[in-house]
Amino acid sequence: MSEIPAKATESEDPSDGARAGAAGDSAMAGATGGAMGDAVPQPRGDARTEPTNTPWGGAPSGPSDDARSRTAGASTGDPTDAGTDIGADMHRATAKSPGGPQAAAPVESPVEPSGEPMGDAMWQSSPPGSIYDYIKVASFSIGADGLVDQWSLRAEQLFGISPERALGMDPIEAFFEPDQRERGQRKMAEILDGREWTGVVPFRMPAAEDGEPGAEGLAEVYVMPTTTEDGERAAVCIVVDVRTLRSIETDLAASQAIFGQSPFGFLLIDMDLRVRRANKRFASVFGGNVESHRGRTVHDYLPRSEADRVAATLRRVLETGDSITDMHVTGFIPGADDRRHWSINLYRVHSGTGRPIGIAWLGTDITSRRAAAREAAAARRNLALLNEAGARIGNSLDLETTARELLDVVVPGFCDLATVDLYQGLLAGDETPRALADGSAELRRVAFASAVSDAPFIGGPAPVTVGAVHHYPFNSPCADALRTARPQHVPAEDGGLIQSTLAVPMVAHDTVVGLAQFSRTKGSEPFGDRDRALAVELAARAAVCIDNARLYRREHERALILQRSLLPPGDPEASGLDIACRYLPGNAATEVGGDWFDVIELPGHRTALVVGDVMGRGLRAAVAMGELRTAVRTLALLDLEPAEVLSALDEIARGLGTPGGVQQATRAARQPRDADLSEVYLATCVYAVYDSVTRRCTFANAGHLPPVLVEPGESALMLDVPPGMPLGVGGEPFEEVEVELPEGALLALYTDGLVESRDHPLDEGLQAFVGALTDPSRPLEDVCDHVLNTLDTHHGEDDIALLMARVQGLPADSVGDWTLPREPRSVGRAREYARTQLTAWGLEPLVDTAELLVSELVTNALRYGEGEIRLRLLLDRTLVCEVWDAGLVQPRRRRARDTDEGGRGLQLVGLLSASWGSRRTPRGKTVWFELPLPDGGTPLTDPAEALLSLF
Repeated sequence: MSEIPAKATESEDPSDGARAGAAGDSAMAGATGGAMGDAVPQPRGDARTEPTNTPWGGAPSGPSDDARSRTAGASTGDPTDAGTDIGADMHRATAKSPGGPQAAAPVESPVEPSGEPMGDAMWQSSPPGSIYDYIKVASFSIGADGLVDQWSLRAEQLFGISPERALGMDPIEAFFEPDQRERGQRKMAEILDGREWTGVVPFRMPAAEDGEPGAEGLAEVYVMPTTTEDGERAAVCIVVDVRTLRSIETDLAASQAIFGQSPFGFLLIDMDLRVRRANKRFASVFGGNVESHRGRTVHDYLPRSEADRVAATLRRVLETGDSITDMHVTGFIPGADDRRHWSINLYRVHSGTGRPIGIAWLGTDITSRRAAAREAAAARRNLALLNEAGARIGNSLDLETTARELLDVVVPGFCDLATVDLYQGLLAGDETPRALADGSAELRRVAFASAVSDAPFIGGPAPVTVGAVHHYPFNSPCADALRTARPQHVPAEDGGLIQSTLAVPMVAHDTVVGLAQFSRTKGSEPFGDRDRALAVELAARAAVCIDNARLYRREHERALILQRSLLPPGDPEASGLDIACRYLPGNAATEVGGDWFDVIELPGHRTALVVGDVMGRGLRAAVAMGELRTAVRTLALLDLEPAEVLSALDEIARGLGTPGGVQQATRAARQPRDADLSEVYLATCVYAVYDSVTRRCTFANAGHLPPVLVEPGESALMLDVPPGMPLGVGGEPFEEVEVELPEGALLALYTDGLVESRDHPLDEGLQAFVGALTDPSRPLEDVCDHVLNTLDTHHGEDDIALLMARVQGLPADSVGDWTLPREPRSVGRAREYARTQLTAWGLEPLVDTAELLVSELVTNALRYGEGEIRLRLLLDRTLVCEVWDAGLVQPRRRRARDTDEGGRGLQLVGLLSASWGSRRTPRGKTVWFELPLPDGGTPLTDPAEALLSLF
């Protein structure tokens, strides 16, 4: 056992005035610490850490004299002070020892400084909230034999030993360490000799009944000598738990730190909801000093409605004991007009006995936090609005739809009303509309949205309906916004419902394309700087999308114009065929494709039917389609066979994407694949040549869908035409298929947009198309409409080209066909055949011209051709004369000199006929010319004048 600091005196009263005063302070500190116990942790001090070098009976060490005096006073004080509770406690717990009855020494009554006895209140039991609720004070007495003869209830609570076990126990043997017991016995002898003693004594609890070692403790002991009834020496011991005192000191320091140093406002509110104590922070906010706030209520600090709410909350905390965390309170502080916000924490505090004594109020100013939270919430809301705008605006390439998407985003999340105006010139396709720079150009209202009412506002400007064209006055804020490309605030009209309007120019690629107006009605928050920046960003995003839609519309319209210009104008006509056609471009969301069809009249009342599709979309596909269509018409005029036409087209398609043309494409095909950087153009095409005299049709296919044929009284069927490779692939020959078409048969050529879409596979579309051709006898225009209405042709995913032809062969009486021997007199016979046939057809005005031209062609065949000669006259919309022979040499027109006697025959044919030419046939060649009919509106050339013009 360590040495024990102690202080021994000769029957002197160790207490003094300082101790008595300290006792009162300690009592207040204990009450305050108990009240703050729920809010402030209570660290326990350890008295063993203090120096304990003073031997028994020596001068004390460790705590200073003042500190120890405060501790002693708080623990014991004058014996009469402690007797108010301790004496009654000991009387309640007294038991007789084996040595006989013992009585405590008489205690003098306390007196006032004037010498008068104190009131009876000093002898009452300690009221709740006394200092003894916080410190642990106990008493017991020692008889003349040095053994315990009285043991109080508080001693039982402090040491954990029952009176039955404590009575008759030697305190030195029970509580001291073995190495200190001898010294303790000597000190006990001194005490029993009549000497007082006080000091701090470390001790160990006696072992428990189950053998568990006792805990160590530290006690401050005040021993007072007494005398028994028999005149023997005895002693009364008063013990205070030193660690409890240290804890009270720590709690008091913590309480002072909270109230004096806390950056938060702190209040102690009593049971009457009045301020009991306030800290300096609270006083610095609401003015005055700390004492000036004592006795006030919440109604002295907050507005009435807010104070009533807080007061009701305080009562609920007192009644239920439930804590309130982060309750937001709003009010004002003296000398400031700005509304302040506080976060309040409330909890009920209790005395040492657990009795509620009030409420602790901890307040934090969160005005800046609330403002920052509002700013953050506004930023999050604006960011969410921008994200929504990015997701919803620009999904369509339609101008009006894009403008409506902007208004769907901003109303009602950003404003109550909104409009979008776009320059009329830009909508019409004008790149630089007049008066664009000064903001006075005409605009068209393309979108309007309202979250309150569609009716005009009283006092506002005259409403502009959607679709109307208007302009803003030069000096108006809207015109200024258009001129400067900066947002402007539009003043509100008096008496109207609109309180704030922003006019925001829609700028895309440094070009103002329109104006967006955002309005908020009265009752809403006016537009601020953050709202202005958000409005500019929203308008800019929408402007870019609108400008992209405008540019796309322009390119789409240009490609469509180009494509339509390359298609046959009007309703095409052909000999021996009734023709109807349809072309449907894709919608505005899809680019123009490369679909085309063509009807080409060939010599001999033959007709070429063409349908093709360039793979890809956009202007490039339309241009490629135009090049291929021109090439098809050129090759058709050469009167080549269908397979030859497609072979030549294949070479042309391979050269479209190569700067050097076909030859460069051929050389590039021999190079490694990675070295070929040319663009590839692929196309599908079906080419058919119909002869109205024989009603036979020859087909050649380059990767296109098969033609559909409907014979009278039969179901529609797809012709088995070898598909071949698409144009542009190269290297593969094309096959021909010849089919005889009965009179009245229906032939249909089409592109894949008619029979294929995302929702309908190609096979299903083909079957639906074949099934739609159920009544070929109807007018062709009706048949085309029926097919388009029956099939799903409104998806707009691709262009649609449909070409339908009904077979109407040339009648037999419209054909004259003769075979002439290879002899000179065949020339005269040919003229006679021609005169007779034309007279029979009633074409007497053409007889002289036809005789002259027939004789020239037959003479040319006799002179330069081979084999027998065949003469054929065909009457349809024009008169066609054909001269056939077995020679392979094509006639070549040349200009004869003035001195030449011959060489003017073909020149004469060219002068007198509407057109002429030659073509190869499987057995030679055919030379032909064509004359318009007398009632065709084309004047006839006088043969005599034509002959004279040659010289």
